[in-house]
Amino acid sequence: MSEAVDKPVDVAVGVLMRPNGDVLLGQRPDGKPYAGYWEFPGGKVEPGEDIFHALQREFVEELGVKVISAEPWCCVEHVYEHAHVRLYFYISRAWEGEPQSLEGQAFAWQGAYAVSPLLPATIPLLEWLDQVRYAGRSGA
Repeated sequence: MSEAVDKPVDVAVGVLMRPNGDVLLGQRPDGKPYAGYWEFPGGKVEPGEDIFHALQREFVEELGVKVISAEPWCCVEHVYEHAHVRLYFYISRAWEGEPQSLEGQAFAWQGAYAVSPLLPATIPLLEWLDQVRYAGRSGA
């Protein structure tokens, strides 16, 4: 048991950001840990897969969206009761397609973090994301 919690699982996480700064959040479906909590979409990195390709794969599988480009943003480790995760966050402003609920999850474009509850590993990133939003607007 301790090995499953101690050894981090690499996870690719995407922040789709619209020109106005809104970001896409998804709600964890029933049957998964933290069901009903909101998070940035993503998923586990498969053995031998690089993080950006994992991100692209997960977005096609979960949302039907093709991520064209994304820049690495930050990496955060978090220990949940069920898993120790290493989350690699990427910000994408370039994708094709409109998000669809391919795995039965709810999703929403958010500008002011109105959704609740948020997945615990997501909470510390909110202030950082505000800085990225405003930096992105000044370059537009």
